[in-house]
Amino acid sequence: MAATPKSDSDRQKQISVRGIAEVEDVTNFKTSFNRHLHFSLVKDRNVATKRDYYIALAHAVRDHLVGRWIRTQQYYYEKDPKRVYYLSLEYYIGRTLTNTMVNLGIQSQCDEALYQLGLNIEELEEIEVDAGLGNGGLGRLAACFLDSMATLGLAAYGYGIRYDYGIFSQQIKDGRQVELPDDWLRFGNPWEKARPEYMIPVNFYGHTEHRDGKVKWVNTNVVFAMPYDSPVPGYRNNTVNTMRLWSAKSPNSFDLTFFNDGDYIKAVLNRNEAENISRVLYPNDNVVEGKELRLKQEYFMVAATLQDIIRRFKSSRFGSRDPVRTSFDTFPDKVALQLNDTHPALAIPELMRILVDIENVPWDKAWDLTVKSCAYTNHTILPEALERWPVQMLETILPRHLQIIYEINARHMKMVSDLYPGDMDRMRRMSIVEEGHEKRINMAHLCLVGAHAVNGVAAIHSELLKTKVFQDFYEMFPERFQNKTNGITPRRWMLLCNLGLSEVIEDRIGDGWTTNLSLLRELETLVDDSAFILAVQKTKQENKMKLASYLQKNHNIEVNVNSMFDVQVKRIHEYKRQLMNALHIITVYNRMKKNPGGSFVPRTVMIGGKAAPGYFTAKQIIYLINSIGQVINNDPIVGDRLKVVFLENYRVSLAEKVIPAADLSEQISLAGTEASGTGNMKFMLNGALTIGTLDGANVEMMEEMGADNIFIFGMTVPQVEELRQKGYHPRQYYERNAELKQAIDQIREGYFSPQDPDAFKGLADSLLNHDTFMLLADYEDYIATQDKVNQLFLNPNEWTKKCILNIAASGKFSSDRTIGEYAREIWGVEPNAIKLPPPHVPPEFREDAINANQDPTKGDQRHVSY
Repeated sequence: MAATPKSDSDRQKQISVRGIAEVEDVTNFKTSFNRHLHFSLVKDRNVATKRDYYIALAHAVRDHLVGRWIRTQQYYYEKDPKRVYYLSLEYYIGRTLTNTMVNLGIQSQCDEALYQLGLNIEELEEIEVDAGLGNGGLGRLAACFLDSMATLGLAAYGYGIRYDYGIFSQQIKDGRQVELPDDWLRFGNPWEKARPEYMIPVNFYGHTEHRDGKVKWVNTNVVFAMPYDSPVPGYRNNTVNTMRLWSAKSPNSFDLTFFNDGDYIKAVLNRNEAENISRVLYPNDNVVEGKELRLKQEYFMVAATLQDIIRRFKSSRFGSRDPVRTSFDTFPDKVALQLNDTHPALAIPELMRILVDIENVPWDKAWDLTVKSCAYTNHTILPEALERWPVQMLETILPRHLQIIYEINARHMKMVSDLYPGDMDRMRRMSIVEEGHEKRINMAHLCLVGAHAVNGVAAIHSELLKTKVFQDFYEMFPERFQNKTNGITPRRWMLLCNLGLSEVIEDRIGDGWTTNLSLLRELETLVDDSAFILAVQKTKQENKMKLASYLQKNHNIEVNVNSMFDVQVKRIHEYKRQLMNALHIITVYNRMKKNPGGSFVPRTVMIGGKAAPGYFTAKQIIYLINSIGQVINNDPIVGDRLKVVFLENYRVSLAEKVIPAADLSEQISLAGTEASGTGNMKFMLNGALTIGTLDGANVEMMEEMGADNIFIFGMTVPQVEELRQKGYHPRQYYERNAELKQAIDQIREGYFSPQDPDAFKGLADSLLNHDTFMLLADYEDYIATQDKVNQLFLNPNEWTKKCILNIAASGKFSSDRTIGEYAREIWGVEPNAIKLPPPHVPPEFREDAINANQDPTKGDQRHVSY
């Protein structure tokens, strides 16, 4: 793992030890860069902008992928392994350039080549726009999983939607969130390749007819799905998998009737309506129930994806010669469909429709194939987050699918009745079709019935699914339920974003941890090594200085780099309890005001995240945090001992700066509400200590690192349940704790909003009268635990020792481990060792020619199916 050189002396040292081949690589990369600037962008150095340089750099790096990408698909065609298809409506990818260079092992050569050309690679990296095609944890997890699947050599494909506009860009104006469109494709995307030859029709509306004993879905409206492929490189293993995202295209350029009548505007309106399907990502926590566009998006993605999968299944190398293959008997042996939450749940009735209506497979056989092929990951236990669609809407938009769902439910209800005769209440609870004021389809129940495996994403979450949320289904299908604790890719979340710490670790234990994170356990032997402790401390301080410089430059915020960087970054949601963090900030502030000359551990509290545009309370929390910051940051009594920073427009590329610099990670959700979390793992890997509840993956983190190396507070899941049963009265906590009472009174009475004294009255009243997520019950223990955090921070060596033990215990939380478990225990697949020679110049031709054993200008004669 070569460091990115920063000084001329460093560069000279590297050049002196660099072999002839690497010097040639630098020369060749410069040639490739200049060629793309000239031929791809039609610019010279006199007129080229920094964006031109970024795009030329991206194309030059992509050249190193192309041969590997083609050869990977050829390999899958030749070996015909079982393929994994990951279906997700979200992929929070972030930036691609640096990640690609890291995974290909060419970062040093690229940096040196640009340096010789008089360009700064870091400046060009900052030009790339984040691909924000996700809201938060679920979408970022999907991106990490794709990285791990490629690194493990799995024959895997990610399928989703190519939204024209990703998660909105957040601006803070007068303390409030303002949403701006995220036009991430404005300047094009050099990493994707359109595949119009694989465009697929998707049907909506219409009605069904019975003909010759078959059901036909007729008179439909058609929208075309255009695939755009992006490469997903594994880490230094020459595997390059594919992420295929669908974009909606109108079947007609314009309506000739309107055009001939002279109404040009109407002529293109229908086209725009069709293409709206892939226009924008729905923000999380928006109430999407009852929104036709969201339902269309979900079906659009699964319909296009399943047609593509079946096309590839039929056209695989032996498909045309194998009569068994055409009978679909081997479909589950060759196809694994992983449904990332309920968003792709319509894959179940869609696969049934294709098999029964189009491929003439008998119902029972089709159902067996569907169940064996599909697996479902649940990401939440919050009831409001479990999707339910109105029957009337499904009947209008997807009439055939509603019939299929009814049939699935009728057969399911018969099974329930046979197993539990007379238990009508159980039948009501387990039905896919929910009766009531408005008849609805429960998509989670559809997944539970139609998938052979159901998993939660942390041990405590999976247990709650079995004992609380889906208890009836667990009793009926106990063999289906599994746990797959989430993970993060160590390539992006250490090697890429924290190069300094990566080098410190590599110097002591080598670089094997990048693909086997459990090797970090070797760091435990260095916990008392003073030189290693000092090196870790130095790296953390450097990261804090980099973040402080970024905040000063981009947001005009000055922070004390010797203060504790206390960070809570995630979606703004009541259950994540940013409001409790705010109560702690106010408490510390009040203590400082009460005792101005007192000794306090300096803190810089950073909170970042986006609130869904329609989520009023979450947006009020953002406004409160900024209002608190406005008061505290301008109070001369406080000075630089306490600062409050709201990290505007938090996204993947900002996380890569914030996480390595954090001292303290806030994971403070009410026990039993966070499914897993992955931010907690990123902070742990990068040497931050965690203050948190026994919720989500925090529980397993504590098991791995030991209770002495994490700050746990608050109620456990059984205690939360017990308090609910007894009756929770938040005012009792308010009345008996003077500091809590003062903080809430200040919020309610306008201390932090003097221009609008009633601005936060609703927030305060909600805490006192409802407090759904029991902030007040956990407040006292939270404050006491924060005091323990302060005491430890005063002893830098002891603090750093615990940081080292956190890093050493991170091995379990690699997405490589998670994907390995999915592969063995759900998908039934094994890694594929794709061994290719390293490419030489020119990489986009010669590697392809060598491995395909053909003239590269004449294409692949073996009809590899992409």
